[in-house]
Amino acid sequence: MAEKEMSVVRNLDVKRYMGRWYEIASFPSRFQPKNGVDTRATYTLNEDGTVHVLNETWSDGKRGFIEGTAYKADPNSDEAKLKVKFYVPPFLPIIPVTGDYWVLFIDDDYQYALIGQPSRRYLWILSRQNRLDEEIFNELVQKAKDVGYDVSKLHKTPQSETPPEGEEGPKDTKGIWWIKSILGR
Repeated sequence: MAEKEMSVVRNLDVKRYMGRWYEIASFPSRFQPKNGVDTRATYTLNEDGTVHVLNETWSDGKRGFIEGTAYKADPNSDEAKLKVKFYVPPFLPIIPVTGDYWVLFIDDDYQYALIGQPSRRYLWILSRQNRLDEEIFNELVQKAKDVGYDVSKLHKTPQSETPPEGEEGPKDTKGIWWIKSILGR
């Protein structure tokens, strides 16, 4: 069966998209620890129109994070196809890694979103709250399935009742979580 062409959101209101998003579910990634909890992303608009990206997760009680920059893949397009560039490893950021970040769906109130990319190797369900109604979650999963994602790989991200505020907790200053994730642990 041929995969359905993936459409993306058009005319994304970037200013409304800014702020904190909680990872409700995702495909496991070598760039995140397997035991990560309270995973979230915070987006801030830069003066030049790019977006500062702060991805955070807590693993073994320590906060791991990586910062990057997002920008429109085609500045002349109205499609929500972005590129995100991170420098790795996070403890010595010297190697640029760029990936696709496509907004496949967002609700009218900008409260939950489905994020993917053309290879269908990565998928995220994000929400402004650290919990998402099961019916909405299932609708987003179906949308992903409809465009060819193998949703059996989707893993719900554990979120605390009261998520950490700011940069609470000890930091993983050595990037151990990142090294472990590359090694598949």
